[in-house]
Amino acid sequence: MMKRSSGVLCPVFSLPGGYSIGSFGAPAFRFLDRLAEGGFSWWQVLPLCVCDECNSPYKSPSTFSLNPYFIDLPTLCTEGLITEEELAAARESYPYLCEYDRLREERLPLLFRAAARLADRTPVEEFLASHPQVGEFCRFMALRTQNGGSDWQNFRVWDPDEEIVFCWGFTQYEAYRQWQTVRAYAKERGIGIIGDIPIYVAEQSSDVCFHREEFLLGPDGRARFIAGVPPDYFSAEGQMWGNPLYNWPLARKNRYAFFRARLSWMLELFDGVRLDHFRGFESYFRIPATAASAREGKWVRGPGKSFLRAISDLTSRALFIAEDLGEITPAVEELVESSGFPSMRVLQFGFLGDSKSPHLPHNYPENCVAYTGTHDNNTLLGYLFEMSAGERQWLMRYCGVSEENWVDSSPAILRTLLSSHAGLSILPIQDIFGFGADTRINTPGVASGNWAYRMTDGQLTLADFARFLSLNRLYGRK
Repeated sequence: MMKRSSGVLCPVFSLPGGYSIGSFGAPAFRFLDRLAEGGFSWWQVLPLCVCDECNSPYKSPSTFSLNPYFIDLPTLCTEGLITEEELAAARESYPYLCEYDRLREERLPLLFRAAARLADRTPVEEFLASHPQVGEFCRFMALRTQNGGSDWQNFRVWDPDEEIVFCWGFTQYEAYRQWQTVRAYAKERGIGIIGDIPIYVAEQSSDVCFHREEFLLGPDGRARFIAGVPPDYFSAEGQMWGNPLYNWPLARKNRYAFFRARLSWMLELFDGVRLDHFRGFESYFRIPATAASAREGKWVRGPGKSFLRAISDLTSRALFIAEDLGEITPAVEELVESSGFPSMRVLQFGFLGDSKSPHLPHNYPENCVAYTGTHDNNTLLGYLFEMSAGERQWLMRYCGVSEENWVDSSPAILRTLLSSHAGLSILPIQDIFGFGADTRINTPGVASGNWAYRMTDGQLTLADFARFLSLNRLYGRK
């Protein structure tokens, strides 16, 4: 059972800084200081892996990768790997959103120049030797460059340029080293870090390229079936995620070695892990790769308890959270219960049904993690603006706020969440600030405009974390 506590959900890319995206540098340490001042015990992040062309970390070219954009440039300058002039040239133009177009054009060439200046290559080589899946990712990225960015199924060159492999290896070593420094500082401040492991991997990834037998692929190496979900709260047509599905029968014979390797990697990086789309381990939605929409998919039994037994030695070492949102059946509920993992509750879902909704705070069990919203939800203020009049009236009554003051009701709603029975309450950083829909992280089913929100140093400094310290103490979370 979790110790009663609270935390803040904030992607690394949302941190302030000065170089187009949040990083593993000084702003991360200042953020941790503020969390400690607020009496928070956890920082929850999104996946730290390399993002896709839509900037999503949930469809990465490798789940064993770390995003080079998160490498702190001032640290490289101090180490003598980039010049003062190069650092100055990398200064951001706009602090409120990640400058992805600029990052794609400029950041890797700068990091590769830093790699070329490294006097002693031994630490990088040793890191890759001890982390073979990271080494696979570096080879994959070199091969993708040498093959003109084509899909791996169309690669003609399979002998990677070792200098490109090393440069990618440098980015992974440096990001890992900097992140471990952040994590050590968090521990000093009494804060654990919760990571996020997507259940699926991308077809165009080193994971699939070098481990094809683990997935349901055709003779051409393309996915025969893809992952997704049927119509739900987020999409009337359902969602086609495009990820290839696992070959679960083979995985079971191998004692789920590939997924165990993923979890072991997560435990090197985090003190807790959110298991994304946990219901997929009970039953997963299988859509033919040729389907026109997710409506053509169907539910298929997943690995279930055999998977949980196979990973129990790993999950006993840290906090694991079962993301059990979406279409939940009694069988899924039973699997979550048997796992012992805390499940998830989202206050924004609580006012869509009736008083028996599991997402209403009075129904929260102790063994759950409760959120006002996740990275896929609107901010709390944005949610209030978009609610129907009847739903908003119900929410105001629930939280003891007069209906005419609903615009200023966020503090009362956050207090309601913190006072609930949930063992762990997580507040998105935008809700701490009281920000609206323009700071939303992701809108599912929408390809552009996501994964870009950033705070500023001034906003982080001026936020009233003392109020949260008082609330955390009042409700036994500190």
